[in-house]
Amino acid sequence: MASMDQQSQSTGLMVVCGDDALAVRLAGELRDIYRQQVTLVVSDADSVGPELAASARVVEAAPDATVLREAGVAQAVALALVCEDDETNIRIALTARRINPRIRLVIRLYNRKLGSYLAELLDQAAAVADIPAGADSTTTVLSDADTAAPALVAAVVAGTSKVLQADGLLFRARERTPRQRREATTPALCTLALLSSTMDDPAGSDGSDRSGPAGPQLLPAAMEIAHSAQRGAIVLEAVPNPSRSTRRERIGTAGLPVMELFSRRVRWALAAFTAAVLAIAFTSWVTTDDALAHAAYVTLLDLFSINDPAVGDPTERQLLQLFTGLVGLLLLPVLVAAVLEAFGSFRSASSLRRPPRGTAEHVVLLGLGKVGTRVLARLRELEIPVVCVEEDPEARGVSLARRLRVPVVLGDVTQDGVLEAAHIHRARAFLALTSSDTTNLEAILCARTSTPGLRVALRLYDDEFATAVHRTLRAAHPQAVTRSRSVTSLAAPAFATAMMGRQILGAIPVERRVLLFAAIDVAGLPQLEGRTIADTFNPGRWRILALDTADPADRRPDLRATRLDGQSHVSGLLFNLHPGHLLGPNDRVVIAATRQGLAELLSARPHASRAY
Repeated sequence: MASMDQQSQSTGLMVVCGDDALAVRLAGELRDIYRQQVTLVVSDADSVGPELAASARVVEAAPDATVLREAGVAQAVALALVCEDDETNIRIALTARRINPRIRLVIRLYNRKLGSYLAELLDQAAAVADIPAGADSTTTVLSDADTAAPALVAAVVAGTSKVLQADGLLFRARERTPRQRREATTPALCTLALLSSTMDDPAGSDGSDRSGPAGPQLLPAAMEIAHSAQRGAIVLEAVPNPSRSTRRERIGTAGLPVMELFSRRVRWALAAFTAAVLAIAFTSWVTTDDALAHAAYVTLLDLFSINDPAVGDPTERQLLQLFTGLVGLLLLPVLVAAVLEAFGSFRSASSLRRPPRGTAEHVVLLGLGKVGTRVLARLRELEIPVVCVEEDPEARGVSLARRLRVPVVLGDVTQDGVLEAAHIHRARAFLALTSSDTTNLEAILCARTSTPGLRVALRLYDDEFATAVHRTLRAAHPQAVTRSRSVTSLAAPAFATAMMGRQILGAIPVERRVLLFAAIDVAGLPQLEGRTIADTFNPGRWRILALDTADPADRRPDLRATRLDGQSHVSGLLFNLHPGHLLGPNDRVVIAATRQGLAELLSARPHASRAY
C-alpha cells in the first residue's frame, strides 16, 4: 500500500486481550492492515499462528493488573478486551482505566444496556483524570454477535438490507439482482459493490478477498458498473423521514394467537356443526311459517335439548327436532375437547412450542447462543417463520424463543429424528450457528443428505476452514446454495477500526468481504481537503456518501447517537452531493471504505487525532 510507510511513523502500541479466535484475528488485522505494534494477551499461545507470533509480542497468561502492566498497557494507545465472558472484560476494563486513564478502550460485550452504562462510566473516569490535551481516552463497546448477525441472515434470506443510522437519518444498503438493476424504479444514491459474477453458480467463486476478478468488487468505478449488467449489485438508498418502527415492539409482546387455542381437527369440527345448525335453521324457516330469527331460536333450543317435545306438530317439525337433538349430542364431546385444548394452550403459553404439523417454507435455526439469539431476533423482525433446534434448555436464546412464540426442538442435532422434528424437508433454509465447528458441519451434512437442494449457511470460526468447507460443499451439491461465514472475519474489521480511534457507523458484509462506513473530519487529510467530491473518489478504496452541513461547533461527536428524549437530532446530512463541491478543513463527511482504504485514507493524520 502506497501510504503505509507514512502510517508506520505514527504507530503506537496496541494491546489485545482475548481467549478465542477473535483476539488472534483482531491482532492480525491491526498488524497487516494498520501496520501497528501489537501485544497479544491470550490464555493459550498455541492458538496464535507462527506468522503472527513472529511479528507480534505474545503474552500467555490470564489478564490481571500485573499482566496488563507487563503487556505495556501503561504506555499503550489502545486496549481491546475481547474475551468471551462479559464479566472478565468489565473487570479488565476497570483495571486498565486505573492503570492508564488516557488509554482508548474497545470492549466486547453482549449485553447492550450494560455496555452503554459501562462506556459512560469509563469515559467519566477518564474525564476526571489528569490526561494530556488531545489524548483519545474514549470507550467503545461492540458485540461480535451484532456485527455478524446481519450477514448470517442475509446468507439464507434473499432481498434483505442493512440499515445504518447517521444523525437521525437512515440509509440502507440493498441487494439487487441483475434483473432488478435493469428494472429499478427506486433511485439509488450510488452503487456500493458488484457481487461475484458467479454468485448464482453454486460451484463458482466464494466471494472472498482472494476470488480475483470474478469475486465481489467494492466501490466500483462508473465504467465497471456500466460493463457489469450480468452481475448483482448492492446499492445505497436513502430513507426519507423515517418513522419509529413498531415491528420490534410487536415481536416482543407477542401473545397467544386465537387460532392456536384449538387444533385443526377441533376447528373443522366446530365449523361443520355451525354449518349443520345453519342448515337446520334455514330448513325450519322454509318448512314453517315462522320468521327466520324465530326459526333460528327454536333450532338452538332443540340443539341444547331445552325445548318442549314437538308432540302434535307436523312431521317435518318432529324430524327436524330429532335431527337437531342428535347434532346436539354429537356437539357435546367436541365442546369438551375444545375447552380442554384451550385450557392446555393457556397453560403452555409460557412453555416452548413444538413445530406445527403444517410448518413449511421456514428457516431452521440451529443454536441459540449469543450469535443465534441475535439472528433469531433479526429473522423475526423480518417476519420470517423460524423453527429453532437447541440441545441446552437453558441456552441464552431459549427465553427469547419462548417470548416470541417461536417453535423449539430440544435435542442433540446429531441424533436421528431431531432435524426431522424441525421439518427440515420442508424448510426454505438451514442456519447452523452453534459454537462447535464440527457440530455445524455434521448438521449441514445430515441436512443435505435428507434434503439435497436445501439452502444452507453455517458458522465457522476459522476463515480458511470456512472457505475450504464452502468450496467442498458447493462442489458436492452443485444445484444447492451453500454459504459459510466466519464470525471472527466479520467482526474483526469493526473492532480494529475502533482500536484506531475511528468509530464506524456500521459495516456492510458483501459476500465474504466487508465494507465500512465512517464519519470523519476532512482537516489534515490531503486526499480530501481542498479537493472536489468527484476528485476524492478512489475506486476500490473509499467514496464520500454524505456531507455534514452543520456548524462545527454544533456537531455531536457520535453521529450514531440520538437525544436522551429519544428524538432524532438532525444537524444536516446532505446525501445528493454535487460532484464539483470543494471540501474545506471544517467539513465532516460520511464515507464508505474498504478496510485497506480506510487505513490508507487516514494514514497521514497524526495518531492522536480522531475520526468519528
